[in-house]
Amino acid sequence: MGLFDSLRRRRKGGKPGKPGKPGAVRGASSADTDHLDQWASARRGVEAFVEPRTNVTETTVVLVAHDGEWTRRRIGSLGAAQQFGKKRAIPVYEVAKTGYPKRMREYTERQRILRRRQQRQQDG
Repeated sequence: MGLFDSLRRRRKGGKPGKPGKPGAVRGASSADTDHLDQWASARRGVEAFVEPRTNVTETTVVLVAHDGEWTRRRIGSLGAAQQFGKKRAIPVYEVAKTGYPKRMREYTERQRILRRRQQRQQDG
């Protein structure tokens, strides 16, 4: 048995529901859309920011709530994101044109600070 044989075996079979080919880009699924739908319905002031497809990732959408909380999932295309937003009365922006909202960065920083404080308390 060679050093990398176990890695090759894992790639060939892949995991259930996921592609087995290395470098394969996974597309959007109904689970992604369901997550986005549930997330948006549980928060207020939600806006959608569409990220373009790359060599590594399909088109994604970042939903950002009024307080900066956010989530990211794959979506089929810009058109699919616009349709998603229209159906739910959520404004949709192309992140390449508008950038991310400041409240999203501020929320992420607040969460980082809270995690550090929690870690320090656990460490004593």
